[in-house]
Amino acid sequence: MVEHPLVRLARLTIAAHLEGAPVERVQISLPPDLPARAAVFVSLHRGSALRGCIGTLEPQTPSLREEVIANAISASTRDPRFPSVKRDEVDTLEISVDVLTPPEPIDEPTSLDTKRYGVIVQSGWRRGVLLPDLEGVDTVERQVQIARTKAGIGQHEPVRLYRFEVRRYH
Repeated sequence: MVEHPLVRLARLTIAAHLEGAPVERVQISLPPDLPARAAVFVSLHRGSALRGCIGTLEPQTPSLREEVIANAISASTRDPRFPSVKRDEVDTLEISVDVLTPPEPIDEPTSLDTKRYGVIVQSGWRRGVLLPDLEGVDTVERQVQIARTKAGIGQHEPVRLYRFEVRRYH
């Protein structure tokens, strides 16, 4: 299977970083239909198991390319749930890159659809995020509950809800 250029950029960036090489050497042409700047999540899987996932809800860098590079490095080496990826793992990882639309506030969970929208659940400074279209997340209630748990927000605490869409690349 041919990888999308964003995924190839993430994979080659991770490999370069783990080899101690400058990531600037990674030269991948990106399609012109991509946004110039956007929030991005980079997810790493080994088989069906999550191996790392880091992203941003708003762009933190000047370009989509730089956002993918930063989040690919973070997903492979800074996700606190997992040990750093080893160089010999890189070629075996399944990598996806999600390009996010800006989050929009919603009043009710009925405005969500687990296949179409990711969710942000916020209470004060605590914020939990869950991407859309994840295996095993088939109801809005489950989606919101997982996001609450990730943020340490209790089931009865009031929250603000936001939704966003993604374009997922493999």
